Amino acid sequence: MTTRQALFCRKNTETFYPAFPKHDMIQPKQIAEMDGMNMQNTLLLVEDDTEISDMVSDYLTKEGFVVVRAYDGEEAVRMFDGQPFDLVLLDLMLPKLSGMDFLQQIRRRSLVPVLITSAKDGDVDKALGLGFGADDYIAKPFSMIELAARIKAAIRRATQYAAPVEQTPAPAGLLRVHELVIDLDNFSVSKKGAELKLTSKEFHLLKLFAVHPKRVFTKAQIYSSVWEDDYFGDENVINVHMRRLREKIEDDPSNPVYIKTLWGIGYKLGEFGE
Repeated sequence: MTTRQALFCRKNTETFYPAFPKHDMIQPKQIAEMDGMNMQNTLLLVEDDTEISDMVSDYLTKEGFVVVRAYDGEEAVRMFDGQPFDLVLLDLMLPKLSGMDFLQQIRRRSLVPVLITSAKDGDVDKALGLGFGADDYIAKPFSMIELAARIKAAIRRATQYAAPVEQTPAPAGLLRVHELVIDLDNFSVSKKGAELKLTSKEFHLLKLFAVHPKRVFTKAQIYSSVWEDDYFGDENVINVHMRRLREKIEDDPSNPVYIKTLWGIGYKLGEFGE
């Protein structure tokens, strides 16, 4: 193993990405067969650091993905418009066009899953990225096993949403929670007659609590229900979505009444005595 293969680092920083242990290198065909995934899923990897791009691309190629690479935001837009992709792996700190600007542009015309990877791991960046329509966020440095698992989960969810499958019918019609009206058929929410602009994840979060008004949900249960995947322990993803949802539905987000926090346990729908 060469020095570059053993570890790689971001330019001009002291953050090192350790070598991946041998058990990381699971055979791609075996993984794809276990996941029931098409080995030819195509990813757009948008990363300006060539060493990181090389390492991530090499690993994901061994996992059975076709990886197309862009090194700045403008190049990423051209590539995205040139062919279909199953998922975009997006860094935030890009030259020419930022990752956030790229995300805004493609969200106007595509619902392709977007997974943000960035060393900018502050809540503001997470909130901004997820608010613009990113599906997930993983902070650098990250485990390559976790990265591959999140990519596969995001593609699997997108495929499930797109395909007509036989499932137990969801509750139909309207749900009323105090001043909120949740239209389950049209995926819309209004408050005092005014429509609220919720993202897909925010809508499904609210729906989860509204359909089960007396149930307390742990973060693992929320992740399993809304993201339809195993919980990786990254509380920030749920925290950011919950905060943004509260900013839209609560009169005072710092003192929420619709979704209550039970510290050390989870969340539940507020009680209004109606």
